[in-house]
Amino acid sequence: MIKSYFKAAFRNLLSNRATGFINLFGLSIGMTAAVFIFLWVQNELTFDSYEPGNIYRITNTQHYNNQAYKSERSTVPMAAAVKAAVPEVQQAVQLQPNSWGGFVFNVDNKLFEEKTSAWVDRNWFNVFKYTFVKGTPITFTQNPYSLVLTESKAKKFFGEAPAVGQVIKIDTVNYTVAGVVKDNPLNSSFQFDIFLQMDAKLQGSAKQYANDWNNFNFIDFVQVAPGASIPAAEAKMTAVVAKNSGDNNTSVTLVPLKSLYFEEGINPTLPHGNKKTTYIFGLLGLLLLVIACINYVNLTTARASVRAKEVSVRKIVGAGKGHLIAQFIAESLMVSVIAIFATLILIQILLPVFNNITGKQFQLPLTSAPMWQILGSTLLVATVLNGIYPALLLSSFKPLNVLRGKNVLKMGTGSIRKGLVVFQFTLSVMLVVATIVIYRQIKFIQSTNAGYNISQVISLELPYESYAKLPDDAVPAYFETIKQQLLRQNGVTGVTTGSEEIVDIGNSSGGADWIGRDTSYKPQVNRLSVDADYQKVMGLKLKSGRWFRPGKQDYSNFIINETAEAGFNMHKPVIGQQLFYRGDTGVVIGVVKDFHYRSLHEKIGPMILYNNRGSDAYFFVKLAKGNIPGALARVADVWKTFAPKKPFSYNFLDDSFNNLYKSDVKTSQLLFIFSLVAIIICAMGLFGLATFTAERRTKEIGIRKILGASVTQVTMLLTKEFLVLVAIAVIIASPLAWWAMNKWLQGFAYRISLGYWVFIIAGLLALFIAVLSVCTQAVKTAMSNPANSLRTE
Repeated sequence: MIKSYFKAAFRNLLSNRATGFINLFGLSIGMTAAVFIFLWVQNELTFDSYEPGNIYRITNTQHYNNQAYKSERSTVPMAAAVKAAVPEVQQAVQLQPNSWGGFVFNVDNKLFEEKTSAWVDRNWFNVFKYTFVKGTPITFTQNPYSLVLTESKAKKFFGEAPAVGQVIKIDTVNYTVAGVVKDNPLNSSFQFDIFLQMDAKLQGSAKQYANDWNNFNFIDFVQVAPGASIPAAEAKMTAVVAKNSGDNNTSVTLVPLKSLYFEEGINPTLPHGNKKTTYIFGLLGLLLLVIACINYVNLTTARASVRAKEVSVRKIVGAGKGHLIAQFIAESLMVSVIAIFATLILIQILLPVFNNITGKQFQLPLTSAPMWQILGSTLLVATVLNGIYPALLLSSFKPLNVLRGKNVLKMGTGSIRKGLVVFQFTLSVMLVVATIVIYRQIKFIQSTNAGYNISQVISLELPYESYAKLPDDAVPAYFETIKQQLLRQNGVTGVTTGSEEIVDIGNSSGGADWIGRDTSYKPQVNRLSVDADYQKVMGLKLKSGRWFRPGKQDYSNFIINETAEAGFNMHKPVIGQQLFYRGDTGVVIGVVKDFHYRSLHEKIGPMILYNNRGSDAYFFVKLAKGNIPGALARVADVWKTFAPKKPFSYNFLDDSFNNLYKSDVKTSQLLFIFSLVAIIICAMGLFGLATFTAERRTKEIGIRKILGASVTQVTMLLTKEFLVLVAIAVIIASPLAWWAMNKWLQGFAYRISLGYWVFIIAGLLALFIAVLSVCTQAVKTAMSNPANSLRTE
């Protein structure tokens, strides 16, 4: 019986090649888009799901004036203290990523600068789940100067040679490879390739950190005993902090490891995602699949009258309703299975493109369980959506009515079909609006005057070991020597130093005070250390006062931004007012115009600039337009003189600026692609419906032409119904799209306005696609010879 179902389904597919092709093509690209989306969504929603469920990260929250400032950072002594004093804690381990600076690894006199390394507690591998390929966690704990590599990093350093036991030099210290672990999966918060033992870091002068309760530079994790009360553990940890640091304004909370990825209200060091965006894309994947399935449903139900006699004959010879439903479900399943095979081919072809857009390295081998889970779910959804309604409709025909020539289709059938077309185009128009708005917002970001000019500016970080042995009073002269050497190079127009890149200043703190300050106002202030040439190189503008002068005369003085000037409410004039900041006392010598030191998602906050006293390790070199490679080569020669043990690496500040909006750009690219997919599917569906409509009305059109109807009149007759449906979709989509995009834009402190013209363009585009899809077949039908359609009955 089942064999006959599929045999009949295959014959029906061959007998309706045009409809079959539209169904298969639409389903294939719809499924491909859906699988890619579901793959990304699954990765986002399962972050750290393979780790034990009783691991938490310590969060320290400082409370000032009814405001709470959350931080993921803890102090060195905290881990040992909570383990000793809190019974609920089984293990406490620490992490300090080196991703912001990176280390230089000397492997057999070959230098590698790696930014995916981290200091970890000696018990790290006993708490978190790693698979050791070589070595064991025990060997890692036996020697503080040991490290663990991932398989990919071990292969990069040593090729096929055994890595365990090999020696790697970092600065002047030798570290021994104690183990090799498998690479962490993509959905891990710990994307590190090199793990160094924390005990080695806390040697020598760094021992002071071991007892410093004010140095928040580490991320602490605790493993809680099964069944333990989390609120009770948090209260005891808060008491530990208060007892050891004397700080009664800090409370401790525990965040589950599996919740870190979507954590809000914190500036994270580890990978971070947006749950709202993830759910939106998950819904988008399902809707794209629905749009593709709508084509199948519409074309199948549109051809219902053609298959009415087939169904009636089957019923007369004894087929029950259940058999007929099974027959049409089998047809749906066959189309879906063929589409799945086409999807597999498309996925393998397009996977590198998808990886490039998302920044992930997804792999989809045929043996991958997640891949078949996603494909199986997609196949099930497609089969159900494609099969249920057409099967119920087609199996409901009454044989006698069909054979008597009565209209077997109920009035509601056409309405449902029209409603599905409207639904398709409503989604398509919303996607087009979203694509336009996001593209405009990104362009607005890129073209907005940030308040500085970083074109042709590269950043270089001088390694600490280059000047570690110099006396403190000799460091400024050493830095000045490097600056002058760089300025002498052809193609270099300016050099300055600073504490960090201007495009993403991450540090902020309290501690600012001034005469006349409202004691209830304790602002979190962003700070930036600069030198006398910083304004000229970066193109900052002064509102009033002056910039720092060369030499030591301004070491204790400050420059503030416009937001700080307005918020601090200092006595007027601001220039010359005393300012106390982090132990320094000086005067305000200038007010710099506001500049965007973070992404446009955030409002500009108060900023204090101070003289770096010649010891900040970031050098910023402005290159002349023209021979950039030549200038970089000359800068590299100078750099190698002062940092011979570190590979020459640089970063264009333009690239750093663009990286702030990498996720927004990815969202824009994905939406553009999926909007295009949705439009193609909708256009093919309209084309199929128009083709079938023209076939069914061939004789009517022939009679109309004989009675004098023109090609234009016949074309309008065939197209106006579809254009009305698309126009209705535009009317429905516009307010929905406005609401959705207005919500999205609220995530930016500085944003575009939603002009009405965006919705007009999206609507006109949808109408154009509809006209192009329908008119092709309509004109062809209208220009056909009426005698051919009337020759046979």
